[in-house]
Parts: sequence; structure tokens; C-alpha cells
Amino acid sequence: MPLTTNPDPRPRVTDADSGEPVTVAGASCHACELATLSSVSRCPSCGEGLETARFGPGGTVWSSTVVRVPIPGRTPPYAVAYVDLDDGPRLLCHLDSDERPAVGSRVRLVGTTVAGDVLVRATP
Repeated sequence: MPLTTNPDPRPRVTDADSGEPVTVAGASCHACELATLSSVSRCPSCGEGLETARFGPGGTVWSSTVVRVPIPGRTPPYAVAYVDLDDGPRLLCHLDSDERPAVGSRVRLVGTTVAGDVLVRATP
């Protein structure tokens, strides 16, 4: 099944109201096992064909910060983190609180923000 181009470059998130765990759509390479969220049809690493995949819902914080500078469409402060999804790629996520999570802490995909950004919540 070929991947389609998504005009919005943010990852596509499954519906949080479906009762299933929230995941993000992507692709994986059967040859080199690269996981990606891009909508390309060939593996950027080895050139082989990609298969559609779902990643998440759990992940580990790789880096995080609290943004305090106002930019159009965003009201500070808000926390963002790069998250390494379990068996998947790294992606930039917004957090459902203004608290900066520690590197190495666990988070879970919970949906999207009102603006459509990937949203995660710290897990105990």
C-alpha cells in the first residue's frame, strides 16, 4: 500500500475517542528496520520499500523544555519534548501540563492539542 502525501507535516494521530490506545501513523522498513513518520514511499536509509505502521502509545522523553516566549497561535508557557516512541521514531510533542518532564521519564500519547499538535502525558 503506497503512502500518501499529508499536506500537514505533523504526524497523523489516531482518534483518542476510539477506545484503542492512541498511536501515530508512520512507516517501517522491512530491510533495515528504520521507523519513520515521513510519508515517503522508499526508505531514506537503504532505499527499500516501506510498510505502513503505527507507533506508540508509550515513549521515553529524550529532551524537553518549557517555552516562555509568545509566538503567533501559542500562549506561553507550554512544555514540549522530543519523545522516543517505543519501537518507533522520535517526535516532538506538546505536554498536557506546563511541567517540564525529566529526560528518561515515561510518557503516553493522549491525542492532539486544539491546534493539532501531538499531545503526551507523563505516566507514573
